Amino acid sequence: MPSTTKASRFFNLVDQREFAFCQAINQSLRFRPVHSYFQLVSRLGDGWLWYALILAMPLIRPDHGLTLALLMAATGLTCTVTYKLLKRWLIRERPFISFPSINCGTPPLDRYSFPSGHTLHAACFTTIIAMMAPGLFWPLLPFTLSVAASRVVLGLHYPSDVVAGALIGGCMGALAVNGFAEPLRILLAA
Repeated sequence: MPSTTKASRFFNLVDQREFAFCQAINQSLRFRPVHSYFQLVSRLGDGWLWYALILAMPLIRPDHGLTLALLMAATGLTCTVTYKLLKRWLIRERPFISFPSINCGTPPLDRYSFPSGHTLHAACFTTIIAMMAPGLFWPLLPFTLSVAASRVVLGLHYPSDVVAGALIGGCMGALAVNGFAEPLRILLAA
């Protein structure tokens, strides 16, 4: 496990550098409306909004909504496997665990921090929507940005977890569209 040891040393250095920012952002939880808003966004980002969007896609986009829904579902499963493997391999503790002065604003879904799975999924799905149903991109973007911000505000992730999740998710979404959307559309049309 030499890579885990190297990753742990690296994350310890990065954690120290990101701590002050995380702590400052986390202080906004003292304001009840801020706390309530980000808890709600986090809960919807657990998957509920994405499940609803996937189920509604054939109704919203009759032309290729089924293709879009299946692509989002398959890519979402791939995202889940990817972030879970990365978290188990890289083992970065969450900010509220490493730094007791950071409050946990909502219970996490799993133990480790890197990368942010919520942000990974949000960026992936938003990228797919931007590429295949651009009219839905702008209404969805504020939610995606709120999901990303919620991870730091709620003390669950460091900013670098969120950036990594956004980059990985965005790439996975673009790869899914470029590699699988057309073959899936053809398969469904047959």
